[in-house]
Parts: sequence; structure tokens; C-alpha cells
Amino acid sequence: MNFKKLVLPILLVFGVLLIDQLVKLYIKTNFYLGEEIHVLGDWFRIHFTENYGMAFGLEFGGKGGKILLTLFRLVAVGFIGWYIVDLTKKDAHKWYVTAWALILSGALGNIIDSVFYGVMFGYDAWFHGRVVDMFYFPIIQTTIPENWPFWAGEDFEFFRPVFNVADAAISIGFVIILLGQKTFFKEETTSNQNIDDAKVATENNEVEDHK
Repeated sequence: MNFKKLVLPILLVFGVLLIDQLVKLYIKTNFYLGEEIHVLGDWFRIHFTENYGMAFGLEFGGKGGKILLTLFRLVAVGFIGWYIVDLTKKDAHKWYVTAWALILSGALGNIIDSVFYGVMFGYDAWFHGRVVDMFYFPIIQTTIPENWPFWAGEDFEFFRPVFNVADAAISIGFVIILLGQKTFFKEETTSNQNIDDAKVATENNEVEDHK
């Protein structure tokens, strides 16, 4: 295996992970829960919140679900790490590898909160830490008109979820895969075809040599 091809994915994972944890620790130690500051008007705010669950403040099954979710993340991280190594062996497209490195870094960032923060900050046990979120972009805040057929008169907000650097890394990784899938998978198909052609050529040469 060519370890040089793993250098950039590894640096990216640790770089994103470092930024994610530094931001979270700063928010955790300098803001009170629920504190909010406006960065750019009303549509970009730093809002300190915590959650027990998934990305963007979603939750899953209370404390029991929390442990299951963390264990699932650990298994997923192991698989993604193996997959990135396998991609580098196969000379996969660099942006495809980059996308998975971003997803891996984001998953690791939120796992650290889940596993360690409860004990680090003294509010719960191992694997019961709360994920720290802070980025809030309520770009649109309005009320649905009364004459609309659905949700008439209800408040509408976009973008409602509060998220962190890890969540952003995961989302960017999936967006890269979605936008570049034709390029990535076409390249993989071509590479596999070249390997198959090389094998056939080698086998034909061996047959000729035996003759």
C-alpha cells in the first residue's frame, strides 16, 4: 500500500477534527446554555445548544438510544476508515476520497462529544455526553399566509437546525459525492475495465508462451 496517498486524507481528518473540537470547547467554556450572539444580522448567529442525538439536533430513543447510536457510529467509523484505505489502493478519484475523509472526520467529532463530554464536564457517564452545537442560520423567518391549504398561519423558519463543524463536514462530504457521482463511478468503472483488460492480456501472453 502506498502510504503517501493516505497523507492528505489523514491530515484532512485530523484538521477538521481539531477545528471541530476547538470550537466546541470554546463554546462550552465561554457560553451559557442557550446564549446567542448575532454575527451577521439576524440570519447568522452563534447559539449554544446541546443534544443527545444525531446531526442537526435530532434525537433518537433517549439514553438507551444514545448508547446504540454511539456504538453504531463507532462501527461506521471503522468501516469508513477501512473504505478510505481501500479507495487509495484502487487509485480512486481524489475528491471521492476527500468526501469520505470529511464524513469520517465529522463522525469522529460527534463521537468524541458523545463518549467523553459527559465525564469531562461532570454532568453524566461515559457514552452519555451531549453533542455541542452552535451555528444557527435562520435565513428566512415568516408566517404562512392564512389562505394557504397547508400549515396556514403557522410560523416558518429556514434554516432551523443548529449544527457544528462536524455536522457541516458530513454534509459537505455527502454533497461532494452526490454532485460528483457520475465522474467518480465512471472513473472507477474505467479503472476496473483496465485491470480486467490487463489480466486478459497477461493470460493470453501466458497461453502464447506455453505454445
